[in-house]
Amino acid sequence: MLVALTTIVLALVTYSATVQVNPIQQFTIGATSDSWTVYVNEVNQVRYLSGGSSQPTFNASDTDTYAFKVVTDANKVCAVKIELTEAVNSSKFSNFNITAQYWTGAAWADATLYDAATGSTSKSSIDGLTGGDAGYIYQAVSTTTYYLIKVTYSYDLVDETDQVTATFQYTPLPQDSF
Repeated sequence: MLVALTTIVLALVTYSATVQVNPIQQFTIGATSDSWTVYVNEVNQVRYLSGGSSQPTFNASDTDTYAFKVVTDANKVCAVKIELTEAVNSSKFSNFNITAQYWTGAAWADATLYDAATGSTSKSSIDGLTGGDAGYIYQAVSTTTYYLIKVTYSYDLVDETDQVTATFQYTPLPQDSF
């Protein structure tokens, strides 16, 4: 009986398949830092990441002229979550509103922000004074787009000149559709 079981076990045939996994990165960071000068009692002023107080002249080979780039293929769209890692101090700023712009091929234009990675509800801006507030840009299939971050702020609540750091965080979210 033991010999018969051994023979059956040795007679089993096995098959295998190999899958080659090829990761694709849809998101590329552009500018990773900038330095802005803000003045006490400034109201509704605009700054760009990257570019300071004016929109940078776009140059695809110069990462300091855009915040990030998204490249999609024919298989997946991409949403990018934009947020601050920590809200700016609301005792210093009365507003710190974040929007995005995209390069049209000729100029920077306002990008639509959405309130979730999927869905159709848009929002006017990301509130940098509120912890956890985020906005999403949507990128369709088979496109390459460069983005710029625009901040409208008012530094009008205190007479302090302590340095303020705002760290922007981007999370690419590839998906089948919006």
